[in-house]
Amino acid sequence: MALQKRKKRPVILVSNDDGIHAEGIKRLASALRRVGSVYVVAPDRERSAASHSLTLHRPLRVLETAKQTYAVDGTPTDCINLAVHGILSVRPDLVVSGINRGINLGEDVSYSGTVSAAMEGTLLNIPSIAVSLEGEYGKEAYDYKPAAAFAAKIARHVLKTGLPKDTLINVNIPQVKNIKGYRITHLGKRFFNDVVVEKLDPRGKKYYWIGGSVDRWEGGKECDFHAMQKGYISITPLHLDLTNYSSLEELNGWKVR
Repeated sequence: MALQKRKKRPVILVSNDDGIHAEGIKRLASALRRVGSVYVVAPDRERSAASHSLTLHRPLRVLETAKQTYAVDGTPTDCINLAVHGILSVRPDLVVSGINRGINLGEDVSYSGTVSAAMEGTLLNIPSIAVSLEGEYGKEAYDYKPAAAFAAKIARHVLKTGLPKDTLINVNIPQVKNIKGYRITHLGKRFFNDVVVEKLDPRGKKYYWIGGSVDRWEGGKECDFHAMQKGYISITPLHLDLTNYSSLEELNGWKVR
C-alpha cells in the first residue's frame, strides 16, 4: 500500500499591540501551535491604541528573540507588513492578533492596534482574527486560558472555511467563570464621561489624560456589548470598505457650487 503524504501544517502569523513580552501573546502562540506552525512578529514594547499607523519616516529594527519569534520597534501594522514582505520565507495562511488585555468593542476598533494588525492581514488578502479579553487595564490577574482555547478553535474553523472577502473578525471574550457560548454581533456604541481629564503638575502647569469611564452603551440585543454583558463571546465581522452606501443617493443629489 502506498504511503500517504504528510499534510503540510498551516502557517499562522501572530502579533499584538501589548508587546512581544505580554502574557496574552505567549498564551495565544502556545495554543495555536496545536493548530499550525506559528510565527510571532510583534512590537518590542506596548503599542496600545496605535490604530492602523505605519512607520514611514525612520528605519525599522527587527530582533529575533527565539525560534520563529521576532520583535519589531514599530507598530502592529508594521509587524504584519514586515512579516509578510520581509521576515517570513513563507506566506501565512492566517493572521491572529492578541490576546489583548481589555476589550475592543464598539468604536474601540478604530483605535485598537490589535484590531489594526488583523486589518493589515486582511488588506494583504490573508484571513485575519483579532482576539481580546475582558479585564481591567493595568491588572495582571487575567485568566487567558479560555480565550486561548477559543482562539485555537476559531482559528481551525477559519483555516477550514475561510472568511468573506475583505472581512476580518473581531473576537471579544468575557472574563467570567462559565462562558455561555458565542454570538455573532454588530458593533455597539459607547458613551464616556470625562473623556479628557485636566490636571496640574507640581510646577503648576497643565497636563491632560485622554480617557474616561463608560457612562452607557447603545446598540440593542444584537450588539457586541450586550453579548459580553450576558456572558457570551462576541464575534463581530468587520469590513474594510468604510463607504456609507446608504448615504450615496443623498450625496449624489448635492449641487456643490
